[in-house]
Amino acid sequence: MNIVVYHNPDCGTSRNTISIIQAAGYEPTIIEYLQAGWTNAQLLGLFAAADLTPKTALRISKSPAEALGLTDPNISDEQLLAAMVEHPILVNRPIVCTPKGVRLCRPSDAVLDLLEQWPQGPFFKEDGSVLIDENGRRAD
Repeated sequence: MNIVVYHNPDCGTSRNTISIIQAAGYEPTIIEYLQAGWTNAQLLGLFAAADLTPKTALRISKSPAEALGLTDPNISDEQLLAAMVEHPILVNRPIVCTPKGVRLCRPSDAVLDLLEQWPQGPFFKEDGSVLIDENGRRAD
């Protein structure tokens, strides 16, 4: 299965998502989007596939979104997209693409919906809580 993860290595949720994917036996293609940057077309395609809008994909915490005036309810999608291309940190992460779909994986266990196989249980989240129990079932 081909898996692509748009990743920020400083983000714990992003790191945990990758660890879930790898523990399930996959070697994802990891794109560090803070270095690679975004294009307008790329963001539009990812957002459409993940059923996101620029407003729902906007990262507000630990980003310059508020300082740039991007949390104003009257800001347009075009303005948000332009800001996201200029400041890649504004895009929430991780975004994961698999043959089963594209999704913003917050929380990290959302990636399970995109995988054909899961890690062997028990498997724990970064906070120590059970993600997959000893019988291989998702713990909720």
